[in-house]
Amino acid sequence: MSPVKMLAPRRALLAGLLAAPAVGRAQEVFPARPLRYICPFPPGATNDNVSRVMSRALSVRLGTPVVVENRAGAGGAVGARLVAESRPDGLTLLNASAGNLTIAPHLSNVGYDPLRDFAPIAIAGESYSVIAVTPSLPVRTLPELIAYGRQNPGVLNYGSAGIGSAGHLRGALLADAGGFEAVHVPFPGSAPAANAVVAGDVHFMIDPILAPHVVSERARAVASLGPDRWALFPNLPNVSEHGIGRDWPTGGWFGLLAPARTPEPVVERINREFNAGLNDPEVDAALRRFGLRPEKVTPAEFTARLARDHAATGRVLRRLNIA
Repeated sequence: MSPVKMLAPRRALLAGLLAAPAVGRAQEVFPARPLRYICPFPPGATNDNVSRVMSRALSVRLGTPVVVENRAGAGGAVGARLVAESRPDGLTLLNASAGNLTIAPHLSNVGYDPLRDFAPIAIAGESYSVIAVTPSLPVRTLPELIAYGRQNPGVLNYGSAGIGSAGHLRGALLADAGGFEAVHVPFPGSAPAANAVVAGDVHFMIDPILAPHVVSERARAVASLGPDRWALFPNLPNVSEHGIGRDWPTGGWFGLLAPARTPEPVVERINREFNAGLNDPEVDAALRRFGLRPEKVTPAEFTARLARDHAATGRVLRRLNIA
């Protein structure tokens, strides 16, 4: 055999040996750079608190910085649109409150389709919430709040983190179920809205961020929302115990999403590490302080939940004539 013919198979073998590590390196590239963790609400909001807890947990699991960026505006739509328009490489993620994807898109042209423009990855948990009133309002229970609203038509108002937020819809649902009128007062985030309740500038609000204000007695809780009683307030009745809220859309989750067309292996890797982070006792405790019940789901389960909640919320918004 000539030297040239002998070299050919050797070159082929060498090329194969060199190619194999290259494939391995390609699979290990993610994450090649720090991740952007977009919080579509301002600092201090519940979404922001959850973003910071989970970004730290994910950073430890992925071995690279995961940096929170607050991109607030339009009830969370600004940050959500930024992620929807980002490169689908898994390096730009959205920490969505359910309202960004199940409420706001029904109310205005937010610039993204919640069912087509994102790749759902994981859920941090289902959110508990509290209905709290300003201390100067002469009510101590939910029936008293409803009675006050009926007896004083057009007097009550309620704050929220913005038009299209979960607090916006829940306030409207409560007024509808109670048979009274309440004016919606949107704020640029839940923190300033909660401060307005404490200051007496708005009468009530439905949001987990009010929990520390209730504990410090700067706001008064009259009921909780969630799958059951909130462990932080074991003596506080759930709205369902008053015969309302059972038919309300859930939509209380905080979820992690990537742009659509993000490679499936990347989505699965982030899901795996995110869910592993939920097992950390410190992460679990922090999320529960913010009113979440940690919950591990697959990307497929999250995708199905998003679709169900989006449809159910649309039906409720049309019934309430909220547009």
